[in-house]
Amino acid sequence: MSEQENTQQPAEKKEKKSLSLNVVSNKEHKGFGAGTIDLSAVSCVIIDNGEAYIDVGAMHAKSKVEKGIKFSANKEDVPNGRLCWIVWVAVDRTEEGASYAGATACPMLIDTEARRGWKILAQHVNNLDYAIKRRYVLDELGVEEKRALKNLLVTNNPEWWDRSPDKLKEALDV
Repeated sequence: MSEQENTQQPAEKKEKKSLSLNVVSNKEHKGFGAGTIDLSAVSCVIIDNGEAYIDVGAMHAKSKVEKGIKFSANKEDVPNGRLCWIVWVAVDRTEEGASYAGATACPMLIDTEARRGWKILAQHVNNLDYAIKRRYVLDELGVEEKRALKNLLVTNNPEWWDRSPDKLKEALDV
């Protein structure tokens, strides 16, 4: 083989289109990725042991409480799990300003020592969709969890809370 043959450049590879979940803007989009969900106005709140905090990792099941946990769809697999919640919170922006326009809660059981957990992925996906569609599904939360979520939302941005629909305020009124 001559030296010239060794220096030939390999044929250019055609770039593959990704099939991953794309976060796109409000612009009308046609072609590959059309119909993907815009998650830019959704935040993830974790409620654990009566404390609510924002954890963006929950969007990809990598929140602080979920890391290193192997999840099962069977509650029986997590007999010593503690109850934690993911709350999907959608923010809407209008001429008057932003507000909390949708909020839905999903339960999880987490056993940190055994590194096992329980959640129903379909419920998490559906509730994320409901939050994006400006619905409130918070009736499963207990008094302590509702209080923690309300406190987080109010302290995070009091103006957003003030502009939020009464339906949210009533749902978190304990």
